[in-house]
Amino acid sequence: MIVIGEKINSSLKSIRPAMEARDKHATKELARLQRDAGASYIDVNAGMFYENEEETLQWLIESIQEVVDLPFAIDSPNVDAIRAGLLANKNGKPIVNSITGESKRFETVLPIIKEFDTAVIALCMDDTGMPESAEDRVRIARKLIHDLTQAGIAMDDIFIDPLVRPIGTGSHYGKVALETIRIVKSEFPEVHIACGLSNVSFGIPARKLINQTFLIAAMSVGMDGAILDPLDKKLMSFLHAGEALLGLDDYCMNFISKFRDGEIEI
Repeated sequence: MIVIGEKINSSLKSIRPAMEARDKHATKELARLQRDAGASYIDVNAGMFYENEEETLQWLIESIQEVVDLPFAIDSPNVDAIRAGLLANKNGKPIVNSITGESKRFETVLPIIKEFDTAVIALCMDDTGMPESAEDRVRIARKLIHDLTQAGIAMDDIFIDPLVRPIGTGSHYGKVALETIRIVKSEFPEVHIACGLSNVSFGIPARKLINQTFLIAAMSVGMDGAILDPLDKKLMSFLHAGEALLGLDDYCMNFISKFRDGEIEI
């Protein structure tokens, strides 16, 4: 499972003061903890710093890569900030988060992806807006995959975001996301999924329970990547158990190893 650690995000009250104070120790430690907990990528987002996002994102990346060699997921709607982050990056191939089927966004982000040879998260939305049905999301995903591959982007550098929306605002949203994942992975097995996991539980109680259950449901239909909190030990325990149950962990050796190391929370 590809785990994109979500904790270094300027919208989170737990880390934003450290970003404001340029506290290298706090950001480095949070990146290190996520790496040690099993993150595959470190997400970096400085979007709340509207006036100096480029500078803040560059500082984050330069600071973190002093102690962690994981690749980054550079998360911004600001193309100039993405470029600044990519120029600062020395940790291998990053993921750009994100591109969409919206004409202007696609045309603006694609050249940066090609110039820096990055992977990319592609959201299932286009100029018509955010689709309600799995059918419409899959239609957009197909076009995004076609257009990206035609532009020279490798299949396994594409991460489709099925747009996980809160089930508290629409009881069908969980099912729609799961069906989107299932169809995309069945048609394009080389393409990855990058699901914003915790979006599903926003606004309802016992969020962790919903997230844990949704994780297993999504893995069972082919989800192989998620933006989540790797410091949530119980959630990560579900992830390791899910891999074992779905035949993704030969003879359960990884699960057994994690259990022996005290990383499985029962």
